[in-house]
Amino acid sequence: MHRLKSQLTIYRFRFAAVLFCAKHILFPVTCVIMAWAIMMRDQRIARLGILSISLMVLVVILQWIVAARASCPLCMTAVLARKHCRTHRHARKLLGTYRLRVALSILFKNTFCCPYCCESTAMKVRPKSHESSRARRD
Repeated sequence: MHRLKSQLTIYRFRFAAVLFCAKHILFPVTCVIMAWAIMMRDQRIARLGILSISLMVLVVILQWIVAARASCPLCMTAVLARKHCRTHRHARKLLGTYRLRVALSILFKNTFCCPYCCESTAMKVRPKSHESSRARRD
């Protein structure tokens, strides 16, 4: 099992995973709010819908920026960004997407399996090379 380079990388993965899940929750919520506003012809609900749309756009842009830097330590592919790369033959989807499985795995299991190289990665910082070589000598 692989580990990540730094604590900042772990925060980046978790933040990207939260944003990815928020994006998947905000889209249906926004659609329901806007449909409700149209059916009820209520301007207050419509304003809430517009606020929800702007929040969703902000979350999508943030997720796009943060996810581009959250990459697998082995294959160096951004696992939470939309890449049109070939996935591993054993990679599994959740609700039709590989990225949702990775995001939920990061948040709830503290590990993830890269859909591109199919290697597991723990959400822990790997030991420094000089510390591990010093430990081997002792």
